[in-house]
Amino acid sequence: MSEPNLAWTGVLARIAQAAAHANRATTPPQLLAVSKRQPVAALRALAAAGQSAFGENYLQEALPKMAALAELNLSWHFIGRIQRNKTRDIAAHFDWVHTLDRAEIAQRLSAQRPATRPALRCLIEVNISGEASKAGVTPAGLPALVALVRSLPGLALRGLMCLPAPTTTEHEQRLPFRQLRQLRDALGDLGLEELSMGTSADFQAAIAEGSTLVRIGTALFGPRDSS
Repeated sequence: MSEPNLAWTGVLARIAQAAAHANRATTPPQLLAVSKRQPVAALRALAAAGQSAFGENYLQEALPKMAALAELNLSWHFIGRIQRNKTRDIAAHFDWVHTLDRAEIAQRLSAQRPATRPALRCLIEVNISGEASKAGVTPAGLPALVALVRSLPGLALRGLMCLPAPTTTEHEQRLPFRQLRQLRDALGDLGLEELSMGTSADFQAAIAEGSTLVRIGTALFGPRDSS
């Protein structure tokens, strides 16, 4: 399992370099390892190297991994689209949700979060590029959803998330990340410190615009099998 560990140290170095370039050497973003379609052994190897936060897109895949690695006390982030019939298990098992995008899902997660667990840390997903194929609240609808989530027990709203449309230049990549940061700042002093922005393809641009969580999969594990 040396290859995943070498990739991990390389990604951390690239994150640190991007943070230094953005005058953020003392406040680099956290690395979230996107581990969908990866075997338990690969996650265990990264955990042994020091990685503690893992992001999963598919509930049915994530739950067995959580059970297999339960003794490691990892932090689990749900980063996929949230289906209504999956909220109970998401509320019960995950530490973070990055893809909260509508009132019904917020209400269900709140009602279904076990009282024995701390509040579920949530990020609201914003459809920053206005793509019909992607989930996320519209920028215009963001303030109302923020107010609702902050009012619900069992949830702790920590910030915003986006997955912009792909672009080719760093200048183009930075624009939607900047827009998300500006939307967060326009909400006022609500303690929304987290910005989940950036993937393997664009995390340097996201870091330049203030990302606090970068979601990295391909750069850590290599291209996924699409079959």
